[in-house]
Amino acid sequence: MSYGARRRLAHRLPFFYGWVIVAVAFVTLGLGANARTAFSLLFPPILKEFGWDRAMTASVFSAGFISSALYAPLVGYALDRFGPQRVMPFGAALVAAGLVLTTYATQPWHFYLSLGGLVVGASSLLAYNAHFVFLPSWFERRRGLALGVACAGVGATSILLFPWFQATIDGIGWRAGCLTLAALMIGLVLPLNLAFPLRRPGDIGLPPDGRAPAHDAASATAASATPPARQWTWRSAVLTPAFWYVSGACAMGLFAWYGILVHQTKYLLDLGFGSRLAAYALGLVPLFAVTGQIGLGHLSDRIGRGWVWTLSMTGFALCYGLLLVLPLWPSPALVFLMVAVQGALGYSLAVVFGAVPSELFPGADYGRIFGTIALLATVGASSSPWLFGWLHDKTGNYVLAFLTAIAASILSALLVWLAIRDGERRNRAATMATRPPPASHT
Repeated sequence: MSYGARRRLAHRLPFFYGWVIVAVAFVTLGLGANARTAFSLLFPPILKEFGWDRAMTASVFSAGFISSALYAPLVGYALDRFGPQRVMPFGAALVAAGLVLTTYATQPWHFYLSLGGLVVGASSLLAYNAHFVFLPSWFERRRGLALGVACAGVGATSILLFPWFQATIDGIGWRAGCLTLAALMIGLVLPLNLAFPLRRPGDIGLPPDGRAPAHDAASATAASATPPARQWTWRSAVLTPAFWYVSGACAMGLFAWYGILVHQTKYLLDLGFGSRLAAYALGLVPLFAVTGQIGLGHLSDRIGRGWVWTLSMTGFALCYGLLLVLPLWPSPALVFLMVAVQGALGYSLAVVFGAVPSELFPGADYGRIFGTIALLATVGASSSPWLFGWLHDKTGNYVLAFLTAIAASILSALLVWLAIRDGERRNRAATMATRPPPASHT
């Protein structure tokens, strides 16, 4: 669809075109993010078929996140330059190619390149970080809600995708599962993203939130009295403490997120739970996230992003605490309680992960800024799957790994508050600098 056609559609719709962007993001995130999450279901059959140790096999996922780290600044730059209507279809094609090539893999390096580099790595063009470059620009007042609805696509898709994917693996093999997922990428994700997304509302003559500009004198006076938001460059952003605080908060948050994402299924199987229950548990995590991301995303618009970030990290800490209790009480009820707090609270991190940096560093350079934050955050996402596997291989259990993740969750919450406070201090200083001097009464 051309720019002109999108512009005409946007101005004819009875609602803001940004919600069309959110709907496409809902589907794209649902398949793009879950394509890499499906690694958790591929992990056991690959271990069984090839007999490799857990650390080596899990390192395929870590290698993929290292690949996504290398992609991250380029993805942000590409989205700023070319827009999602070009970048997203390219990502769908890469992920589909990786899934097809994975079916031919027989050696570790084959999996590093196909499942790691292309599926897990290139999914960064379709998953959270890519959407967080352009989605926030479409909304201001409802930014948290919009991000929450888009991210909820991951959960809504997972409850159907993962049990079906597990049934395919159990019935006709993991290679067949990869091929069917590749078909969804080419048949659904690619054409949707060719047709609808745009980088920013101004591209089709719309303001954020679809609000008509104010014309009354009072609004004009208020607008003229409000200093414009600072337009950050990449260089000015990386020189601030807030940049490094928020990067650390993101890295520690993803450390907690992806460590259990990769190892949860195998951990439950080791405790004697069946493969179907383990698959449903993996799928229910993002399903619980649907309510958490929408509800807490909307709440973050009202009470602030820092409090919702803290709730998210509390959810991950509780999740790991329950995992430590499971060997003592291997109950399905406890599994689903763990799943509930992980999804409803922990996964709300996705919403504020996208909102906090966009509010700290607005400007035309934001894609590059966020790409660098994502690059640094990937250190956490890529290290925890390998570290969990290595600690298990060394100690014979996950106790030390889970305790490390609890510490990372606490540190993430502390760092985000430091970032927000530093940002508020800089905003106050900028406001004072742009405030006109008091009128003289002499």
